[in-house]
Amino acid sequence: MPLTPGLVPNIRQTMPETEQSLGGEDLVVQIDEGKPTTETDEKGNILKIEHPDGSITISLDGKPIDGPSEAEQAKEWFRNLVDEIDDGELNRIGNDLVQGIEDDIQSRTDWIEDRAQGLKLLGLKIEIPGVQGTADGAPVEGMSKVRHPLLLEAVLRFQANARSEMLPTDGPVKVRDDSMGSTTKQDHLANCLEKDLNHYLTAVASEYYPDTDRMLLMLGFGGTCFKKIYFCPLRNRPVSESVDAENLIVNNAATDLGNAKRITHRVFLRPSTVKRLQILGVYRDIDLGTPTDPDLDAAKREKNAIEGVADSAMNPLDRDRQIYECYCELDIAGFEHKWKGKESGLEIPYRVTIDVSTKQILSIVRNYDEEEDQLPMARQNFVKYTFVPGVGFYDIGLLHILGNTTNAITAAWRELLDSGMYANFPGFLLADTGARQNTNIFRVPPGGGALVKTNGMPINQAIMPLPYNTGAAPALMNLVDNMAQTGMRVGGTAEMAVGEGRADAPVGTTIALIDQATKILNSVHKRMHASQAEEFQLLVRCFREHPESFWERNKRPTTKWNEQTLIQALNDCELVPQADPNTASHTQRIMKVMALKQLQQGNPSLYDPIAIDIEALQTIGWSNPEQFMVPASAQGNPPPELLQAQSKMQSEQTRSQADMIRAQAEAEAKQIDGQVKLANLQMQMKRLEDEMGISAGSLEEKRKDRLAKERIQLIDLAQNLAVHPESVPLVAPLVEPVLQEMGILNQTPEGGQQ
Repeated sequence: MPLTPGLVPNIRQTMPETEQSLGGEDLVVQIDEGKPTTETDEKGNILKIEHPDGSITISLDGKPIDGPSEAEQAKEWFRNLVDEIDDGELNRIGNDLVQGIEDDIQSRTDWIEDRAQGLKLLGLKIEIPGVQGTADGAPVEGMSKVRHPLLLEAVLRFQANARSEMLPTDGPVKVRDDSMGSTTKQDHLANCLEKDLNHYLTAVASEYYPDTDRMLLMLGFGGTCFKKIYFCPLRNRPVSESVDAENLIVNNAATDLGNAKRITHRVFLRPSTVKRLQILGVYRDIDLGTPTDPDLDAAKREKNAIEGVADSAMNPLDRDRQIYECYCELDIAGFEHKWKGKESGLEIPYRVTIDVSTKQILSIVRNYDEEEDQLPMARQNFVKYTFVPGVGFYDIGLLHILGNTTNAITAAWRELLDSGMYANFPGFLLADTGARQNTNIFRVPPGGGALVKTNGMPINQAIMPLPYNTGAAPALMNLVDNMAQTGMRVGGTAEMAVGEGRADAPVGTTIALIDQATKILNSVHKRMHASQAEEFQLLVRCFREHPESFWERNKRPTTKWNEQTLIQALNDCELVPQADPNTASHTQRIMKVMALKQLQQGNPSLYDPIAIDIEALQTIGWSNPEQFMVPASAQGNPPPELLQAQSKMQSEQTRSQADMIRAQAEAEAKQIDGQVKLANLQMQMKRLEDEMGISAGSLEEKRKDRLAKERIQLIDLAQNLAVHPESVPLVAPLVEPVLQEMGILNQTPEGGQQ
């Protein structure tokens, strides 16, 4: 059961009479089987209740048991005091505050005008070239009114990057616990608190994400935005809503929200919403009449022009009612501050709500906590988001950083376009021989003409042609490119040339280049992180004062919440943004994980590869990376696919080795066979030579025998020729070859024959 001040859980007594020491005093508890008995103090407040079942309820801090709860006390403390204050005092407070608020509005007129001009530089309103005259910056019909998107690109890039970091899909909050000895129960409560609070901001408070997204657009543009954290009586739950800078009226002399004399939130409410608040008692129930047409500032009018809506409703009954919710310090008669029992004359914090149309005060509520013997300090209700800190209360945004550059590039773009227009569609003049010319101002649109009275003089003698340069100057185009690159670099939107064009660039070098190119973005991200952490602390304060709103709209909470467990969880844990203050973009986060992976690969014995891979998968965007991991029992073994691949590779290696050995053996066998064949051939050749040698000897002997026989025959022939000399000329040609072969026929020294 929830605890109330002075109340402790029932204590069951097992004996009829027991003594317990509580707060240094002995308390004797008597158990009676009859009706419950009570014990009161001298004022009649109940301090102890004895129940018939043997349990007791006692007060440990001296406060009455039957007193109001903390929520009821807070509701009573922050009640509307307007009905308890004299009408004359209300009129004085209302007049003083309205005059002060008007002075605050007047003090920031120049800032509002600059903001309105900056909204035009975004180029969100469609502007058709030139038919409206000099008021829109195009004095000649047809002149271009295009605007360079340098400022718009920078704002959109900042919004996209900031949204991805500050508003993750699973919720913007995480629990930070710096204690070293947390128990299992505390860890469980911390996890439940984180999940249910993220559910609250994403599902219950469905306006949080789109509203914050819109705020980030205006934060990048103007440099200053605010969040208002409060308990909404209509929605009956805590709310964190953005407040446009032009609707939070602060004197320009203030440097921050803490030292501002007045902080006025200008709200536009439907008449039906005001009536609902009156019915609930939040506002005083008085007749406010028909709302007057609100006096809009230049920034609001420019926003309406961009949206294409009218500044006010045609029907007075459809007009929103303008409300000033002023956080200020007052010394109200009847509610004077007292110090040590005496009136101190100190002005203390209040929240005063005023209807602008009637100047009637609708509510006056204390804006400080109920603390005894303390000087009241104003409760913080707004959180300031800063792009770049400025010299005063309002900060520096991309409007101030890129506004002048965007103006210059816009002018150059228009000159280039108009130059091309006049080159393609030149204007001309017509001669009129009538009366005298009454004006010397000619605005000739592209492709148009103007009538000139020359009184009979040739027109080329009456008017000198203007030296229009209808060609695009290369120097001007180079200047435009240079201004655009400079603006993108200063605004933090330049493309980052990481890796120097190399795919194998070291991770450390890449991170250094990214960090160098995003220093402005990183500093802005750290400021937003601090502001969002402050916003969550104010949201926690609202849940402390209205704990039931935390769980009553959650159909499936992670645990069974009650006031006691919620307060315990909020006391034990600190809620911080889920975004990393040291990482301003998803690119940086991925590069950091890759650098960690590279370190793990270089030193595998020093790191846990599974933890690093899980972190890498979560960084990439997988919310449940464990689904890709093998079971814990198989994490030390290679996966089956790897084993199959290794087995297949080994089989292929074995097969290739066998083929190599077989080919080598075949080559060796062929070599041996060739050697054998060569040896056989040599042996055959030797045998043939031997045989040929034997044959040659036999032939020679046969030849010698033949020659010997032929010699004998020749000798016989010679003897016959000697007997018959007349036969020599006939026989000589036949015998001469034989004689030469036998060596008988010799050459004479003179070359003759013998």
